[in-house]
Amino acid sequence: MATNVQVPGMGESISEAVLIKWHKQTGEAVGMDEPLAELETDKANVDVPSTAAGVLTQKVAVGTKVKIGEVIATVDANGKAAAKPAAPTSKPAAAAAGATRTAPQSSTATPATDEKLSPAARRMVEEHKLDSGKIPATGPGNRITKEDVVNYMDGNSAAADTSAPISPPAKSKPAAEPATKPALPPTSTADGTVRRVEMSKIRKKIAETLVKSQQSTATLTTFNEIDMSNLMALRTKYKEQFEKKHGIGLGFMSFFAKAACQALREWERVNASIDGDDIVYHDYVHLGIAVSTDRGLAVPVLRNAHQMSFAQVESEIKRLATATRDGKLQISELSGGTFTITNGGVFGSLMATPIINPPQVAILGMHAIKERPIAVNGQVVVRPMMYVALSYDHRLIDGKESVQFLVRIKELIEDPQRVMLDV
Repeated sequence: MATNVQVPGMGESISEAVLIKWHKQTGEAVGMDEPLAELETDKANVDVPSTAAGVLTQKVAVGTKVKIGEVIATVDANGKAAAKPAAPTSKPAAAAAGATRTAPQSSTATPATDEKLSPAARRMVEEHKLDSGKIPATGPGNRITKEDVVNYMDGNSAAADTSAPISPPAKSKPAAEPATKPALPPTSTADGTVRRVEMSKIRKKIAETLVKSQQSTATLTTFNEIDMSNLMALRTKYKEQFEKKHGIGLGFMSFFAKAACQALREWERVNASIDGDDIVYHDYVHLGIAVSTDRGLAVPVLRNAHQMSFAQVESEIKRLATATRDGKLQISELSGGTFTITNGGVFGSLMATPIINPPQVAILGMHAIKERPIAVNGQVVVRPMMYVALSYDHRLIDGKESVQFLVRIKELIEDPQRVMLDV
């Protein structure tokens, strides 16, 4: 008996996705709940599990735009898995005869040490045995990203896919259109070479959210600076013991997360949101932590961060960051945040104005720690200093509140025992 595999529901705001990868090929045996394919939505990548054990018999092509509930494959419980072909000792006869069907794969995978490839792109290149030299790079520093690999495969999928995609009879609705346009070859202009690549769904969503934030909020930003001396000394003193006991490193983010949770209880409007003419107050803190990936910025959420210990905060941040970068984050882990922290300092940013993540009304920005001369008790000393920024929606938060909130963060971080003792 054949069982249909459908695109699962992924949240109220998501109605379609792009099939970007098959973990299993037609004719392969699959187990119940085993991941079959990877979908890209405008929020995260999601694996589609098999709904039965058996043999994968049909599938849609990589790069196809699919809707929630659409059948993308069937699993035949009585099917017989195809035998894996033996490694060829010579070129196939079809190749010798000049066969017209071609594929984007090269006979040899690009070495994993290729520094042009991002980690996600390298995995795809190795899995599909692609020639990275043929893939147009759009990443920083002429780096090949996962999106570049997907676009390259999309442009060659029609020739490469030898399986029979699920399609309706000729008189039914037409087959699903490709989700993205094939990457166009570079073109020359009077000013130099130009490459045109369609935005990914996630990048489109990021752009839409940022524009919405700028247009729908009255955003202002207040700044302060924090002397990190005491926190750095405390971390140096206890990080080894902390890691031995909890199996996780002790970073600065957990202190800022706990300090934010403490300050949000005192200035509850910073943790609120606006719904029409109503203010929605939250008696919990679902803390968003911005994570940079090859595909764009994502903000996974630490649910009930106010109830977590330092070790729990560190463990959850590590888990969410890893899942985000690997494209394994659940849709539910990206929604419901009430306040966000972003750390541009890891990239060297000295000062910036973070953009609010609607429907939240504030976001805290951390920056690079730099030694600077400051005045302490009438003496000039050199201290490790960090600029911090709070962007806030002035429709709900007054300037006085925003300044006091950021001063409270400064007080707690400069005297980190207060964070630990919650005073």
